[in-house]
Amino acid sequence: MIANYVANLARLLRGDRLLRPLAAVYYVTTQCNLNCVYCEDFGQRRSEEAVPPLPLDDALRLLRVVRTGTDHLILTGGEPLLHPEAIELVTRARRELGFRHLTLMTNGLLLPQHEALLPAVDRLVVSLDSTDPNLWSTLIGLPHEAAQSIQDNVRHYAGQQRAFHYRMVINCVLSPETLPGARQVLDLCQEQGLLVSFSPQAVNNWPRYELLVNDDYQAFLQELIDHKRRGAPILGSMAYLRTVARLQPYSCYPALVPRIMPGGDLVYPCWPIERAGDSHGGRPCNLLEVDSWREALARAVETYGQPPRVCSSCFQQCYAEPSLMQARPLSLLAEALRYRAVRRGRLASYAPG
Repeated sequence: MIANYVANLARLLRGDRLLRPLAAVYYVTTQCNLNCVYCEDFGQRRSEEAVPPLPLDDALRLLRVVRTGTDHLILTGGEPLLHPEAIELVTRARRELGFRHLTLMTNGLLLPQHEALLPAVDRLVVSLDSTDPNLWSTLIGLPHEAAQSIQDNVRHYAGQQRAFHYRMVINCVLSPETLPGARQVLDLCQEQGLLVSFSPQAVNNWPRYELLVNDDYQAFLQELIDHKRRGAPILGSMAYLRTVARLQPYSCYPALVPRIMPGGDLVYPCWPIERAGDSHGGRPCNLLEVDSWREALARAVETYGQPPRVCSSCFQQCYAEPSLMQARPLSLLAEALRYRAVRRGRLASYAPG
């Protein structure tokens, strides 16, 4: 990933926006066992149209192609633990394919049945938008018992970080419904030794309107900035927090974090542009049909051209953060030096409130 970052700086200097990937996101399946009210893509209500996961051998073959482009893999869904061979997929991606950094994004409900994959994971990201089981139950569309199980799993696997050698991250979506309790999510992460990331709820890749006109949203983002300066366990960079607070335009480089769908289709240059359905993006190839990442990108450029120079930028952290850090190497250096303790979980200097 470091080699790709440095190579990308040289490419940007000569005006080339077809950058090397810093990480690749593989949607293991679009199937999900929750029904989150704000989710635009997955959930139990879309089960009939969900794409089933690839057989293990095909999934590994796909990931071998990805590995020729980057050593940082993010497995997500849907719910990736619904893959019938999730344990084998994760452990072999690490041990056989040589991914040096592996992130698993999950809703946490099925973690007790999949503990065997945790030693292969570097970062375990669990979605949790509220510490109130009643509200969380309403948001995920499942009974109170399921919501409580997720929160219990968060606390349990927070205590397993040292044993399994992963860092655990809570991903919290800020919406008008969750904003009043967002500070409690931050406090929970401080108490449990967890990192936390906050992103605004998106509607068609733009922050929900009720947030844009909400003074409490602006105040909370400023609180996050102030808390991070004091050592709070906040994963988002200062550049990202300021950008999402002010909704500032930024230069987006979608090739930095490419997305691969469950069947192996490469989404190029990004999901929002592919969704637009015009001639600027789509699914140029299936990774099972190529031998290398270089070949996949060549097909993408031949089909849809270079990534756009100007677009309506997204403000979700998974899109915005890599572009901000790639474009601002000095900001990245400042994050690495100033907030090293936060990244490593040494959070004793921070006191909530």
